[in-house]
Amino acid sequence: MHYYDERLTDLVFSYMRDRLAMDPVPLDHPGVKDKLDAALAGLITAQGHDPAKVLEVYADQLAPAVISADSPRFLSFIPAAPTKAALLFDMVVSCASLQGISWLEASGAIAAENQVLRLIADKAGMPASAGGCFVSGGSAANLSALVVARDTARRTRPGLGVPRIAVSDQAHSSIINTLNIIGAEALVVPTTGHRLTGEALRAALEADGGRDVIAVVATCGTTNAGIVDDLAGVAEVARERGLWFHVDGAYGGAGLFAPSVRDLYAGIEHADSFVVDPHKWLFAPFDCAALLYREPRLARAVHTQDASYLDVLHTEEDEWNPTDYAYHLTRRARGLPLWFSLAVHGVDAYAEAIEKGIELARRAAGLVRSSDHLELVVEPTLSVVLFRRKGWQADDYHRWSRRLLAGQIGFVTPTGWEGETVARFAFLHPGTTIGIVEEILATM
Repeated sequence: MHYYDERLTDLVFSYMRDRLAMDPVPLDHPGVKDKLDAALAGLITAQGHDPAKVLEVYADQLAPAVISADSPRFLSFIPAAPTKAALLFDMVVSCASLQGISWLEASGAIAAENQVLRLIADKAGMPASAGGCFVSGGSAANLSALVVARDTARRTRPGLGVPRIAVSDQAHSSIINTLNIIGAEALVVPTTGHRLTGEALRAALEADGGRDVIAVVATCGTTNAGIVDDLAGVAEVARERGLWFHVDGAYGGAGLFAPSVRDLYAGIEHADSFVVDPHKWLFAPFDCAALLYREPRLARAVHTQDASYLDVLHTEEDEWNPTDYAYHLTRRARGLPLWFSLAVHGVDAYAEAIEKGIELARRAAGLVRSSDHLELVVEPTLSVVLFRRKGWQADDYHRWSRRLLAGQIGFVTPTGWEGETVARFAFLHPGTTIGIVEEILATM
């Protein structure tokens, strides 16, 4: 089963060509368990099956039961819109079994990944010393960064009790999950207008006393509404108090590439750690998150794994082992598809594509404002638009969402805002048009 099979290769490559050529990509539907179980029944046997039959089951039964996040009509959660170049090079990474564990084993792949990390660090204004690695997603990146914050504080603050980390009441769920995992407690800072400010952080620390608070987490682009925190103000308080300053930009960090909103990110240059997911708004395939540290040596001190068989990886001063900068060991070279696409298309093309999402959000907000029966919930900051249908309750939104998907008009799921159910658009795909938005709004 390890020999080259020309027929199998042709079958799979033909399917990939057809999938890449789809324009537009169909939304498809959620699957039905009984139907999927029946389609899969008997496929894994002692002797195996003709690959054409197995691929047919996937293409006809399984693939249509996966809602396509790269469809221009996928406007829920955070969509995906990987470039064709990135998708194609992801196949190269898989076909060549490229891993990205250590400089000894994968220096070529790591050098290319680091070139992209340097670009992101430069966009954020981080120093030349900044560096890190690519991990699977924002949750893994937040966890890895805050473990470094915790352990650095343990070394530098004698007598530290249970570490506490200041977070806003709008912090992503992965932040709270991370605190539970690493044994830290949250100092929840109330926000005004759902935006964490330096003033609010300072007031919360003064009211609380700030005992054992070691770090603060700010967000540049909240998932639910695309709001960017007061990064400069939070950074100032962090410097005053000696706190680790972590910025979660899993979705919105890509806005650093868009000149129209770059000023919103003032202060990010002071971050001790920063996260952005290229598989969201930097048009890379799943799964790809960039994790950067201001001082990578602090991460190495925490994440480098000690084992006799790994000693050979740590012999040169100029080595760069991605395994030293997150909780992982084995990893694929997941940053290479982004590197290839950036090298092919250029940074300006990325900036233009990100600006399209921002502009579409502004135009969609204008359509809502001009409607008699729709209302904006909050002015869009990046590419997320929250709005309500006057008179609707939660059940109305959910029925509407199901009708849209059933008719393949759009995938638009409701969300919550201050205890109310509302509608939400998330624009990332450059192929999403104002015509699609008008078509969806007409159904309300």
